[in-house]
Amino acid sequence: MPKIMLLLLIIGLCFANQSCTQEEEVPAIPTTPTAPSQPVTPKDWNDAILVWSDEFDGDAVDTSKWLFETGDHGWGNSERQNYTAGSNAMVSDGTLKIITTLDNGRYESSRLNSKEAFKYGRMEVRAKIPEHKGPGLWPAIWMLGENIQEAGWPLCGELDLMEYVSFDPGKVHQTIHSEANNHTKGTQISSGARSLPTIDEEFHNYGMLWDETTLRFYIDDIENVMLRFNQPQIRSQENWPFDQPFYFLLNTAVGGSWGGQQGIDDSIFPAVFEIDYVRVYQFD
Repeated sequence: MPKIMLLLLIIGLCFANQSCTQEEEVPAIPTTPTAPSQPVTPKDWNDAILVWSDEFDGDAVDTSKWLFETGDHGWGNSERQNYTAGSNAMVSDGTLKIITTLDNGRYESSRLNSKEAFKYGRMEVRAKIPEHKGPGLWPAIWMLGENIQEAGWPLCGELDLMEYVSFDPGKVHQTIHSEANNHTKGTQISSGARSLPTIDEEFHNYGMLWDETTLRFYIDDIENVMLRFNQPQIRSQENWPFDQPFYFLLNTAVGGSWGGQQGIDDSIFPAVFEIDYVRVYQFD
């Protein structure tokens, strides 16, 4: 039988018996993550609910909320201060006061860590920087990944809501650190030095809007965004460790690789860093 006739016969039998099937097309597996959805807008954040705060309305640091981290080993930045177990922090008149002192050639200060950690939300701290008198101070409001003991820094991630160095008065910095982007490599993601002339005269709100895809850092108003960082298209622990709980740190350092770039003026002590409140808002 000619080949063409044989082929037509086979096709006819397939249709008649409905026993022949066509192989289904299998979709390709995506090789890159799906693009992130649109982040929550600033307007939505006005509807977030207060879930945790310290208003510092008592007469002592609430040790159910805060842990004093102590030591004088330089803290990875060649800092000069010794962090004490509470003698350099007090609560009065509705504010926490971190008091940095110089006594017999020894700089002493406080570093408070929140005992709770938080994943996503509006993080806001209202604070006033020590009065400007000279170089040497390095106060900060920041957050670290709760997994720092296992992962180490910078793989745990760091979120700096406010950093100030007193050799550069009237300016404030907001910064992101990760394994891929950090100051030791010169690759940190930063707002740069933002002008804030009343930083040591008035209280200001230093905040961050944090959701699954975006980090926004603001000052005073949630629409006054100083720095925005979107989740990378191809996400990893190295470039986006910001999908886990982070805890707060409040401290004033002395000197160090950044704060001490223009030396330390010993006449500036005592120096008082005041915090009015720490608040966390999240969606129900």
